[in-house]
Amino acid sequence: MRKNVSAKTSRMVQLTILAAIVLLMAFTPFGYLQFGAMKITFLMIPVVIGAIILGPSAGAVLGGIFGATSFVQCFGMDWFGTTLMGINPIYTFIMCMVPRILMGWLCGLIFKGLVKVDKTKHKMASYTITSLCGALLNTLFFMTALIVMFGQSQFILDMQGEMNIFAFVVAFVGLQGAIEAAVCFIVAAAISKVLDVALRRQFRFE
Repeated sequence: MRKNVSAKTSRMVQLTILAAIVLLMAFTPFGYLQFGAMKITFLMIPVVIGAIILGPSAGAVLGGIFGATSFVQCFGMDWFGTTLMGINPIYTFIMCMVPRILMGWLCGLIFKGLVKVDKTKHKMASYTITSLCGALLNTLFFMTALIVMFGQSQFILDMQGEMNIFAFVVAFVGLQGAIEAAVCFIVAAAISKVLDVALRRQFRFE
């Protein structure tokens, strides 16, 4: 009983710490790199870490916090989000929240599935593939929501210009998506592995 209580307490503490990291990164330069109009985010990293070490539900919660911070920035803190907010605030809220919640939840499920089939000793493939999926799913879901809900708005049509929708998505994501994927692939995988091993050892010897 004591061990179960300790494990639950530790889980809540870990989730709280990761949530605090998401909030810290969201409103400081640690969470974003700005290059002109291009804005690269690293907020999926603590979400993926939480999904790996705490499971799908924690990933969904952290993804929701990530999404909430994105929505807050639509109130004058981010020109792109602020513009979408002026077009349709409900769609903007959905676009900020749903993709990030799904990303966190699915990363937890993906890791659980990979661990079952990963026969290697250290299971690094499970950590690295899940981390890469975090960045890719975040981009995929966000862009899908953007096109579905705002694709016919004059704002997006003006940005798209003469490009077809596929070319627009590639141009819009481009270098930004590649950097996000590379950083998440390396950082989230490494931190998740270290934390997961450390926590398993802690509760093994309690």
